[in-house]
Amino acid sequence: MNLAPRASTSRSGRLAAILAALSLTAGLQLGLADDASAAVTAGPVFNDPTGTVAEQRAIRTLLIDHIGRSESGSSIKASVYHFWDEGLAQALADARARGVDVQVMLDESDVSDNADDPSYTVLATALGTDLTQDSFVGLCPVNKSCLGQPAQGASINHNKFWLFSQLDDASNVVVQTSSNMTPSSYSRFWNDAYVLPGNTAIYTAYSDYFAELAGQDWANWRYTSTTSSPYKVYFFPRPANDPSPGDTVTAVLDNVTCTYTESGTTKHTKVRVGMFKLTRLAVAQKLVALQKAGCEVDIVYSQTDSGSSSGTWETLHASGGPALRCYNWDDDGNTNTASRIIHSKYLLIEGKYDGTASQKVLWTGSHNYSGPALTKNDEALLKVDSNPDHDAYVTAFDAAKAAAVPGTADSTSACKGISGTPED
Repeated sequence: MNLAPRASTSRSGRLAAILAALSLTAGLQLGLADDASAAVTAGPVFNDPTGTVAEQRAIRTLLIDHIGRSESGSSIKASVYHFWDEGLAQALADARARGVDVQVMLDESDVSDNADDPSYTVLATALGTDLTQDSFVGLCPVNKSCLGQPAQGASINHNKFWLFSQLDDASNVVVQTSSNMTPSSYSRFWNDAYVLPGNTAIYTAYSDYFAELAGQDWANWRYTSTTSSPYKVYFFPRPANDPSPGDTVTAVLDNVTCTYTESGTTKHTKVRVGMFKLTRLAVAQKLVALQKAGCEVDIVYSQTDSGSSSGTWETLHASGGPALRCYNWDDDGNTNTASRIIHSKYLLIEGKYDGTASQKVLWTGSHNYSGPALTKNDEALLKVDSNPDHDAYVTAFDAAKAAAVPGTADSTSACKGISGTPED
């Protein structure tokens, strides 16, 4: 079954067709799923906010499909920052009615930021709110993630992942996405999802993390990661008292060799970043250093910060820095509605990584390159070693880059983080 956006004769349709083919190829070539999971395509799915309604809702459609195929006696677990989609909430309610255990953890702002949206009420009525039961919808504390330390200040449950224990033809399915379940996330924000069926170790790691979120035992939480080739997943926050403090993303970038020789030819590693928020100074400085060391660094972003805060806009724009495109555009002139943005949070490396040449590796998830994403928020970051999946992300990156406005003319309040970007 092909779960990527359907093709059309439009430019966005042609992009969708390319991405669909790449996603299918990824699942077939890598052997990422066992026979029981073969009908679920492993790999990426992208929405196209410039395309048809079907193309905009590609990720939502995938989730609706998986919810509908969940078998009685199986479970669905989801951790989402904002869930403002009554139709999707009703699909979960219907799954519960036919015998599926459904557990959902949301940030408290899901309710307080949009009290008029009926989605939470639909979920609470169908699932209940008792976190000790087989089905429930739960909220993290006010102004706090489920696992962040209160002493660290305000934080959020920023996760966006879905777990399906048994579909009609697949088991242990993880869907890690950058997308909230909101209208703007479909029609105005560039997002991605990665579908990972049949890997018991990664599924179990996500399921255990979900239990930690529901337990909200922040005092005993420790940053963790799990590896099951070709995947690795990292779970946040990485609190100040973590026994191995550090920056997960700069540690990844430390493994990049920018200039190397292969078969007598000098080559340069390509580093591509598609990022909603890039405000972590250490990451910005590392990306600049890689560009100066001979890497080809290309960034499409929606928000940095400027001046008295970390100054990532100035750092990235210094002489000799990476190629930059800002995608943060109020095309309708209404400051009360969401701008068009890239909302994904992915890193693509093509070249020499971790001492090995000809690598194609990607990282995606809910993790922005911001301070709170590292030490305060509930987040998940998924690493995938896969040539075809990497290439599918490059296609999506190129499409977002081509559509980016204001693009290189990015000395704007929105691009510098001086003005905010409403969720809806």
